[in-house]
Amino acid sequence: MVNKEKLIFNNVLELVGNTPLVKLNIVTSDFPGTYVAKLDSFNPGHSSKDRIALHIIEEAENKGVLKPGDTIIETTSGNTGFSIAMVSIIKGYKCVLAVSSKSSLDKIDMLKSMGAKVYVCPANVPADDPRSYYEVAKRLHEEIEGSVYINQYFNHLNLEAHYKSTGPEIWKNTEGKITHLIACSGTGGTISGTAKYLKEQNPDIKIIGVDAYGSVLKKYHETRELDPSEIYPYRIEGLGKNLIPSVTDFDLIDQFIKVNDEDSAHTAREISKTEGIFVGYTSGAVVQAVKQLQETTAFKPTDLVVLIFPDHGSRYMSKVYNDQWMKDQGFFDHQKQDAAQSIEFIK
Repeated sequence: MVNKEKLIFNNVLELVGNTPLVKLNIVTSDFPGTYVAKLDSFNPGHSSKDRIALHIIEEAENKGVLKPGDTIIETTSGNTGFSIAMVSIIKGYKCVLAVSSKSSLDKIDMLKSMGAKVYVCPANVPADDPRSYYEVAKRLHEEIEGSVYINQYFNHLNLEAHYKSTGPEIWKNTEGKITHLIACSGTGGTISGTAKYLKEQNPDIKIIGVDAYGSVLKKYHETRELDPSEIYPYRIEGLGKNLIPSVTDFDLIDQFIKVNDEDSAHTAREISKTEGIFVGYTSGAVVQAVKQLQETTAFKPTDLVVLIFPDHGSRYMSKVYNDQWMKDQGFFDHQKQDAAQSIEFIK
């Protein structure tokens, strides 16, 4: 990673990594311990996925897998696709993305604006269904000559990117005082790679993964069996899975906690209004997990808890930050109407 104290950078890729840690002052004020957020929205592509996109593509170049003019193909809920499209622009590759229909319209429009060819695939189908974004990406890879399929869910370089960047950054910036890491788990690259580095420095650091209701990860962590009855539709993007990504190292994760769509959406809005940090849906999920953990986990006043905030709120303007969408989901009730009534039109 390049030193961000430089005055002029050669391109935006030199801005990937070295994102700040910021103390949370309001939303966690009633909880023992100190809580700090790793703001990966400060990456140039506004998410933690910049790290894996750059690392995987540069490793493919180094090994001769990627050649000038090739096409990069990937499955994505939006953020990885944006990062891959950004890197592809700078490095001169074509980009084709199979996207889950659960992705916000904001994300899909952003992918198109970055020159990617986008295939929107139904979210609520089994992973082995030919319409799923996994299978569509595989088919496109077979059909497009000179293409490389990134396959973030089963690519160990996903984990390695965070082992080499996110983990060392957190260890250095907390001066080794971190006691807990709390992060959402989707592909598992962020939490596994970061955990691997941190556990090597101090095996007593607790790693807590955040999963979604409708996902299989928490139960798999506890039983090592995939239970199809756990799978049902949910709204949070970039969190949870209906399959078991081989990138996820479950042995490094001490505990999983599940959060729901509604609470996570309201907590994202709460963070924005109290901390002044415009966060994405999964950041809301991480803080919601912290709230729920207060009931079961004995955090101490001396604990230093690091939360990974993976992306920026601007990617959810048609969802979490759209009052009509919140109403349509049934997320506003008599106790949660204030946000929906924050605008008055003068006639």
